[in-house]
Amino acid sequence: MYNSMGAHPDEVNGIKGTRFAVWAPNAQEVCIICDKNHWKHGEYYLNSSDAGVWSGFVPEISEGDAYKFSLRGQNGEFFEKSDPYAFYSELRPKTASIVYNLENFPWQDTEWIDKRKEINWHDQPITIYEVHLGSWKRPKDGRQFFTYRELAKQLVDYVKQMGYTHIQLMPITEHPFDGSWGYQTTGYFSPTSRFGTPHDLMYFVDYCHQADIGVLFDWVPGHFPTDGHSLGRFDGTCLYEHEDPRKGFHPDWGTYIFNYGRNEIRDFLLSSAHFWIDKYHFDGLRVDAVASMLYLDYSRQEGEWVPNSSGGRENLEAIQFLKDANTSLHGAYPGILTIAEESTSWGGVSHPVYNGGLGFNMKWDMGWMNDTLRYMHFDPIYRSHHQGELSFRMIYAFTENFVLPLSHDEVVHGKRSLLSQMPGDLWQQFANLRLLYGYQYTMPGKKLLFMGGELAQWHEWDHDNELDWKLIGHDNHDGIRRLIGDLNYLYRTEKSLFETDFNSAGFSWIQCDDSKNSVFAFQRISATDDEHVIVIANFTPVPRDGYRIGVPKAGFYNEIINSDAEIYGGSNIGNAGGVYSEKINSHGLDHSITLNLPPLGLLIMKPVATSKKPDQKK
Repeated sequence: MYNSMGAHPDEVNGIKGTRFAVWAPNAQEVCIICDKNHWKHGEYYLNSSDAGVWSGFVPEISEGDAYKFSLRGQNGEFFEKSDPYAFYSELRPKTASIVYNLENFPWQDTEWIDKRKEINWHDQPITIYEVHLGSWKRPKDGRQFFTYRELAKQLVDYVKQMGYTHIQLMPITEHPFDGSWGYQTTGYFSPTSRFGTPHDLMYFVDYCHQADIGVLFDWVPGHFPTDGHSLGRFDGTCLYEHEDPRKGFHPDWGTYIFNYGRNEIRDFLLSSAHFWIDKYHFDGLRVDAVASMLYLDYSRQEGEWVPNSSGGRENLEAIQFLKDANTSLHGAYPGILTIAEESTSWGGVSHPVYNGGLGFNMKWDMGWMNDTLRYMHFDPIYRSHHQGELSFRMIYAFTENFVLPLSHDEVVHGKRSLLSQMPGDLWQQFANLRLLYGYQYTMPGKKLLFMGGELAQWHEWDHDNELDWKLIGHDNHDGIRRLIGDLNYLYRTEKSLFETDFNSAGFSWIQCDDSKNSVFAFQRISATDDEHVIVIANFTPVPRDGYRIGVPKAGFYNEIINSDAEIYGGSNIGNAGGVYSEKINSHGLDHSITLNLPPLGLLIMKPVATSKKPDQKK
């Protein structure tokens, strides 16, 4: 619908102007207001249709001009609204839309798009760097923000250096309030003007693709703000939202909820989803707050919600909308990703629609995040009593296609930074954080880390300030950043760590019940069963010498990652590069290795071809 609705520069009978169209079925009049008519209702009238669409060609308005729709409602009241389909918007606190021609951008990413069509991301490495563009880095010349073009060069260089495969942008749809981080969207087709023009954003995505970096887009179809210039009571009636606040108002966020049962609203949102992939070449959508869409009683008490037609709590219209969105997006754009932020036990979120699922490629594993962080918060002396909080995850780990997120939500609202959440003295805090990251990267599931986590910031994220880049050059912080880079590299190159992220055949516990020592050991296995790595994690600050674990085959086991290595800021307790196996049964396996486990450390061991010890005399 973005090809016909909204504002489109045009030429009629040799006269240049702009063609406008807006849906307002309950309005008595609709006018365009702008600088040229001094923002007064009554000059540039649009014509109505039986479908409730008001349209017309205005010769005096051209690209770059700001405008709004002025609507007269049924009771004679006037409403000034920004364009729901606007391609560009004024910088806040201004709220007008801007006429913009999206065409004629010189895309250079054909090779990436063609390659994307053939990729099955389920068996590929995905390691995502989640970014809030307004606070990643800020200029020193008095400006508040860098532009999309400036950020492209700086961010891509950094992401390439760190080894991530994808960038995920927190919402860059236009929004009036910086503190909403973009999650209270007013422009479902308009990238925020904080960082430049639509073509500047296209440059950003194109630049990422030329550097072989995917770009995901945080999309918010679950609710929208009540700001007067936005979608709420658009023509004097509840057009986009439900009239009944039990269905149309979100008590947690003070926002309106879309009426997913109305065809025009479904088309509006489906068009928005397609728009960002079609016009901006984004590689997929991370869909925010899916749980709030699925349940009519989400965050509501008895009597505060209305059951569905069958008397249940499921939002049947929203469920169908999500299925339609995923089906149409994957049909139109092969190789793109749709990822759900969904925090409940709803079954089949990442299963195909034809198998009864919602059709997302993947889903955030909020259970893993909550259980793991809760476990890490315990002083190590108490972790022996909570062994099951980590091992429990493998009961459900392959019921969905999971992304393991350590996102922005875990470092705001007083939760503190990840480093500050770690218990113990200074050394233990850094060791715990290295252990957390090593555990994340070796467990089945794709990976996501919010910006700043790799710097080991002390302070929680502040959207009004840039990351604490001054930490670069400090040994402990550099060690964390170096570890993340090495984990990204290892994850992208070791088939056993990514090919079977969603396949139970790719994971096997070796040791998960040694609660006395708070030690876990498991193996990751490639799709063809020809490559293995062994992971051993010691969640106490006590080194454990001579710790024996079973291994699947004889040979030499290279120590390819040791989170306690000196280069990461650790104490350098390890195994001198590797150990040979012995034909001693352990953990039900015929061969075993004996290791020195570093304190609060994680080891990744990889078997090599030889199965014999070298001649010691030589």
